[in-house]
Amino acid sequence: MPYDLKSLRVPRLWGLPLKTLVTLLENGYSRKLLENPLIKEVGVDKLRALTPDDAPIMTPKYPKGRSISAANAKETLEIFNTHPFSKVDLPGFHFQSVFDFANAYRNGSTTPVAVAEEVIKAIKTSNEDKTPLHAIINSSEQDILKQAKASQKRIDEGNPLSILDGVPVAVKDEIDMVPYSTSVGTQIYDQNHSASDDATVVARLRAAGALLIGKANMHEIGIGVTGGNPHFGVCRNPYNPLHHTGGSSSGSASAVAAGLCPLSVGADGGGSVRIPAALCGVAGLKSTWSRVSEFGAAPLCWSVAHIGPLGATVDDVALGYSLMAGPDTQDNVTFEQPNVHLKDYLNKDLTGLRVGVFTPWFNHADKEVIEHCMQALKLLESQGATRHEITIKNLDAQRIAHAVTISSEMLTSVEKEYREGAERFALDTRINLALASTFTSTDYVKAQKVRGLAIKEFMDAFKDVDVIITPSSAIPAPTINTKALPEGESNLSDLTEIMRFATSANFTGLPALTINAGYTVEGLPIGVQLMGRPWEESLLLRMGRVIDHATPKQKPKVHFPLF
Repeated sequence: MPYDLKSLRVPRLWGLPLKTLVTLLENGYSRKLLENPLIKEVGVDKLRALTPDDAPIMTPKYPKGRSISAANAKETLEIFNTHPFSKVDLPGFHFQSVFDFANAYRNGSTTPVAVAEEVIKAIKTSNEDKTPLHAIINSSEQDILKQAKASQKRIDEGNPLSILDGVPVAVKDEIDMVPYSTSVGTQIYDQNHSASDDATVVARLRAAGALLIGKANMHEIGIGVTGGNPHFGVCRNPYNPLHHTGGSSSGSASAVAAGLCPLSVGADGGGSVRIPAALCGVAGLKSTWSRVSEFGAAPLCWSVAHIGPLGATVDDVALGYSLMAGPDTQDNVTFEQPNVHLKDYLNKDLTGLRVGVFTPWFNHADKEVIEHCMQALKLLESQGATRHEITIKNLDAQRIAHAVTISSEMLTSVEKEYREGAERFALDTRINLALASTFTSTDYVKAQKVRGLAIKEFMDAFKDVDVIITPSSAIPAPTINTKALPEGESNLSDLTEIMRFATSANFTGLPALTINAGYTVEGLPIGVQLMGRPWEESLLLRMGRVIDHATPKQKPKVHFPLF
């Protein structure tokens, strides 16, 4: 079967035309008239024409697989305490990493309290500029300073909780964190009601001493990939504030790239960690489905959702992953997983590892994106990895089935609020929810049959290769359409390009990592993606580290060094 993904050329809509389309879609009679052409445009007619015999797979669960010893799991965190990460001489601009903060605290060149004061100042400055960053949308100076003083006391007494103690971390605003409300990027929930408990991932980071600096902006209910948000302001890209960040974890990526924190927490249902990480020039990991607990995260898209770390470097992401991942008694789907580990993480010799390339898919991107991602592949080959051509069938069916799955689950998640007052949502959100309303139960079940086919396609490919490499996004960060602000726009053409390489990993539940691979001539970041077998996050991080260390970084236009 030939490669079947297509680029879309759909007009961008904003202002009155967008409002008119939304009104027509939300009216039962006119929606019926528009339903057939819309279904065809989205591709659901192709899904309906399929007749897969396989039983539906409702969640992408995998066998526990090869277990790593408890000793290796323990060493996962120990390597961060013993290896001189911050002394690695990397080319180009140097982001302040978790390890730089830890060393600075221990050698006395700065303190958690001094850093906290700089963070507070930087958040305020970033949001008051004529092109405000809007990376952090909710923060408490009092809470930040309280944490910092406790952290400084522990470090002064020689008892830090971990290498992360006192290091700034931002959290996406769909994940519960005391003392903040969880808005999920929208205005439909009570903004004055603080979360009663931390989400599991936040609790684990807090237990490691993280300096939690506030809630990060996001695309409303996670249903978009640009980072536009009319409620809290469009989130801007630190490399060029006239460009989008990508989404939906827009603020999580923007905050890291801007230097507000070296590590942040995002969530990924259709590329929402990896896309903004790539477009903002940082690293981001979506682990195997159920590897990281979803307890305390807004229940938006149960079968494709993944919480994951974004970091200034792959080392930061590896540390964040090590702390966040693992079984959680409050999330029963996390029970059946092997030990979290970073076995061989520091080994740069990739001899014997096989990198899969589906060339038509890899090359379905902008010229500059292809060139830099090819250079990343050559970096892996220079360390001993070998390139192998592979084929992945039915990518278009996977794209459509993922779209039906995530939008149906998101509509279910906010069904009560949507029916009570759709006008409270952003215009682009309303279009997506109205489209989801046209899908049937048969469409959803058939999409889960396609999930089974997709899992088989990728697992067959992984019999012959160890990782699959693609661009992270087919295009760099698109320009913000100022004419569409503050309401936003519908831009299906860019959405399709941005999501082309992301959704398969969500739909199949396979782990995927994005790493910075360079920049366009205009200075916009380009990301490269590595996908792997279930539970093999350590291999992705190991190979991603090779790319990360060999790729010169450029300084963002908006950046706040904290010490």
